[in-house]
Amino acid sequence: MRFDIRAYLPNRVSGQIVALLIASLIASHAVLTASFLYYRRDDPHQYFPDQFATLIELISANPVDRRADLVASVSRAFPRFELALVPNPPVTAPPLASPDQAVEAFAHRMGPSYRVIGLASGHSPRSPAGERVTIGLQDGQFVSGQLAPPPPWFGPGTIFLIVVLISMPLLGVWAALGLTGPLRSFALAAENFDPNGQIAPVPERGPQEVRVVARALNQMRERIKGLIDDRTRMLAAVSHDLRTPITRLRLRCEFIDDESTRTKILEELAHMESMVESVLHFLRNSQTGRQAVALDLATSLQAICDQFADTGREVAYHGPDHVVIRAHPEDLHRALTNLIDNAVRHGGKADVKLKLTQPTVTIAIEDDGPGIPDAHKQAMFEPFVRGDAARGMNDKTGFGLGLSISRAVIAAHRGTLTLLDRQPHGLVAQVILPQAEPETLH
Repeated sequence: MRFDIRAYLPNRVSGQIVALLIASLIASHAVLTASFLYYRRDDPHQYFPDQFATLIELISANPVDRRADLVASVSRAFPRFELALVPNPPVTAPPLASPDQAVEAFAHRMGPSYRVIGLASGHSPRSPAGERVTIGLQDGQFVSGQLAPPPPWFGPGTIFLIVVLISMPLLGVWAALGLTGPLRSFALAAENFDPNGQIAPVPERGPQEVRVVARALNQMRERIKGLIDDRTRMLAAVSHDLRTPITRLRLRCEFIDDESTRTKILEELAHMESMVESVLHFLRNSQTGRQAVALDLATSLQAICDQFADTGREVAYHGPDHVVIRAHPEDLHRALTNLIDNAVRHGGKADVKLKLTQPTVTIAIEDDGPGIPDAHKQAMFEPFVRGDAARGMNDKTGFGLGLSISRAVIAAHRGTLTLLDRQPHGLVAQVILPQAEPETLH
């Protein structure tokens, strides 16, 4: 049986943060202890200049006949100072020409009542090198000793501070990545969610809270896809059921003798069939299983404009002769036809302008109609919403799906559709499509 340490680690974000805090504190104290032992490995005691000065004052305060025993006791307790009574200042060791800062600081600490003489550095097998000094007491006796150097700046305290300064930011970065990383993956999964395509599940790994959210997100995506599939199947069945009676009614219309009545009924049936087709195209608008192909957008726009012109509509194309993009021709053709048809129906004519705006292409479809108020522009993209007041539509001019279908198709091509005002009056339907690689399309 293989040992897995992850089974013994906390599985919640809060527990992992607490565990990391404890581990960080333990590591910091371990480093502090190791550095303390390293710096103290050759010296079991740590002395400072103030301690040395206090011992000198203690010796000076005792009677002369007791100083020898006192110095011997102090030397056993504090061997590094190497204290010793000297009858006179040593003449074999010349004073320093320029005493270092440690000696000057010690002399200042002792005050004018004591005479501090800095000698050449002495070396003791028990301690590192330090300044050897002789101190004249107030009664004229002299005491010599080894003045310990100040502790190095890079000591245990400094190491501990460095460890804390490094570990705390690392802890913060880990906690931030542990929380924001899953959130980024959730946002990316939601942004790339395509109910008509293959659904790649969000990995269910990490702390328990993250796994729960990932599992809930995967289940929600599956439910949404199931609902959309059920809706599509239901509408396909409704479409089939509606086409059959419409076809029977058309056949029966042939037996109507009144030409005017027969024509009106056939128009109504054609209207019903067009409505069914429009609704189905809007709800089934997906690119599943199809690849984008190279499309000459300029040629396609010219062909659409020619089709409108052949029926007596005033539609003109302005732009380059050839602009190749990658798209789904049938869907894009339908979307652009809807936009041009809206412009002709509500504005009387349409000017179709194509411009290259690297790395995109911009299509502007302009009309001379009454336009749409700014407050209503966004609502016009909603299904079954018609701008009756602004555009003068009637019951047979549309179903409120043209703009919805066009926007869905253009969005599937990673483009945008925007309604803008035209001066002095009219509306501009602006389409921006990217010049992108095939994999950037659905």
